[in-house]
Amino acid sequence: MPKLFIPGPIDVSKETYAAMSQPMIGHRGGEFEALYASVQPGLQQLSGTTRPFFLSTSSAWGVMEAALRNLCAKKVLTLCCGAFSDKWYDVAQRNGLQADKIQVEWGDAISPAAVRAKLEEGGFDLVTLIHNETSTGVMNDLAGIAKVVKSFPGVLLVVDTVSSFSAVPLAMDELGIDVLLAGVQKALALPPGLAVFACSEAAMERAKSLPNRGYYFDFIEFAKNAAKNNTPSTPAISLIFGLQHILAVIAAEGVQKRFARHASNNALIHAWGARHGFKNFAPAGNQSLTLTCFHTPAGFDQAAFIKTLKSKHGFIINGGYGKIKGLTFRISNMGNETTTTMNELIAAMDDVLG
Repeated sequence: MPKLFIPGPIDVSKETYAAMSQPMIGHRGGEFEALYASVQPGLQQLSGTTRPFFLSTSSAWGVMEAALRNLCAKKVLTLCCGAFSDKWYDVAQRNGLQADKIQVEWGDAISPAAVRAKLEEGGFDLVTLIHNETSTGVMNDLAGIAKVVKSFPGVLLVVDTVSSFSAVPLAMDELGIDVLLAGVQKALALPPGLAVFACSEAAMERAKSLPNRGYYFDFIEFAKNAAKNNTPSTPAISLIFGLQHILAVIAAEGVQKRFARHASNNALIHAWGARHGFKNFAPAGNQSLTLTCFHTPAGFDQAAFIKTLKSKHGFIINGGYGKIKGLTFRISNMGNETTTTMNELIAAMDDVLG
């Protein structure tokens, strides 16, 4: 099978598949409770929190929608800078919530100053932010935006770290993030189907006060079950075995070395692009460290480049997404990739370019 260097899902190691192939266990007994408990320290370390992590058998979008239903009592402000952050505004509207947005051009980052100006209009009690916008390769100023949001009492902050979790430092408690969520199919290098998230005490108190949270994604149900090292409904046990394995791998490598490896691999792709005259779609200072989004130059046959890279070398990268499809292409460096594997990809891309 071709190897994935796309923004997700990404390549999964044979060792991870082996870990996921352990004999099945029941999810209402001591074996599962021990498994559930075993992943807590690693997830907490990677996110900078002492709060319990909840495990949701869903994509991250399940938790993203759940955050709206559990936490928005007045009006939500969605920070929109690409396909996925824009979609969060649409999801809020589909849930019948009062919603407003800050919309910037795709390829631009969200300005903390713009967030402050919007929140000063009043009426908001929730803000949603995608830390690393996968469609554009933009990494937003999480610390700067969190500082602004936390200066407005009663306004909670939900942060999607789907493509940054475990690849860059996160500080949930220090920054005052109220919900931090991620999917496992990106930098954690697992197959899709599991989301992980943690909620602040303030978020849990807000959820308790809101009706119509449903059941499957009710934060209070997650908390009740987490107190017993369990989940509200049947979990994806094989994926949690895989998560246990990945967290052990991360611990053995060391989180700081893991962060440095992602930054170094990302720099290799940036340097490759510069050699060939490909311009980064994201602005300097706000460029993702887990994937790179390049402009497609005029006259460059992007489709042929991607097709030949796959057929000749067995590597898959992605074209642009949404309204910038064809105008950009994206290369991932997240998960298990090393200097060696990234240089193999670079050599193959050089060969295709001739």
